[in-house]
Amino acid sequence: MMRRTHAPPIEDVGDVTARLAVLVAAGVAPAAAWRYLAPDTATDAQTEAVRAPAVPGAHIIAAAARAAEEGDSVSAALARSAAGEEPAVRTAWCGLAAVWFVATESGAPVAQCLRQLASAFQALGQTQRDLRVALAGPAATAKLVTALPVVGVLFGLGLGFNTLQTLFTTAPGLACLTAGVLMMVLGALWNRRMIRRATPRDVTPGLTVDLTAMAMAGGGSIDRARGLVAEAARRYGIRDAHERTIESVVGLSSRAGVPVAELLRGEADRVRREARTAGQQAAATLAVHLMLPLGVCVLPAFMLLGVAPLLLAIISSTVASI
Repeated sequence: MMRRTHAPPIEDVGDVTARLAVLVAAGVAPAAAWRYLAPDTATDAQTEAVRAPAVPGAHIIAAAARAAEEGDSVSAALARSAAGEEPAVRTAWCGLAAVWFVATESGAPVAQCLRQLASAFQALGQTQRDLRVALAGPAATAKLVTALPVVGVLFGLGLGFNTLQTLFTTAPGLACLTAGVLMMVLGALWNRRMIRRATPRDVTPGLTVDLTAMAMAGGGSIDRARGLVAEAARRYGIRDAHERTIESVVGLSSRAGVPVAELLRGEADRVRREARTAGQQAAATLAVHLMLPLGVCVLPAFMLLGVAPLLLAIISSTVASI
């Protein structure tokens, strides 16, 4: 499982989840699937030769494999091992832990829910890639503009004007320096805030709905299923924002006399589609909005740090020669 260059870490969790789904769907026992994924399970030279040299999240996978082999809780091992990861990645691993917990407690088939979870993680990774693309143009322009004041200072020195002295030893120069630095800092903070607001906060959209459907597939009652999901959400910090949705679907199932699990899966798909669309829209909007800090902060900072000192040096030199 070779890590792709500059791939968002959330995609690595999605890859692990997808491979787990394939192994379990192919008939591999869930506990054994972790041993196959663990980085130290190669048993012969040929397997060792083709295995990737580095596995993202290897310590988390290894902890889950050890827990499975020793008969301990795989879900607890996942959550414990992921505690030091960045928030989005930690939440993703905890989402996988919640799926494993509900499947273990309810006796439900886990492969389908793992596939859905992997799809959600990969969609979130694509959204993060889109955000990087949206940021690339303004970021490159900002770096270029940041370097231009140095060019302006060197240009002034080449013309015989001591722009550095003007910038650091005169009152107008110090005012330009202070204002320019503040504008650059403000632009960077503005950029960071817009990127943070555009980044999806729900790492596992529709997960509680899917977990309820999975628990129902284990043969339990709706009350038992919802109790398991609530316990999983409490243990692993999963956002349970779809309580009303689940109640509505359960009511529809009772009135229509149709299986509630399929209705819940359809509702979870809808939640994921909406989350994916919202992420794509946020990335597209960000590409335009990032031009605001560039025009309002970065370009004026260039004028203050690169152009104004040269003009001040020219004016002071002209006045001194009169």
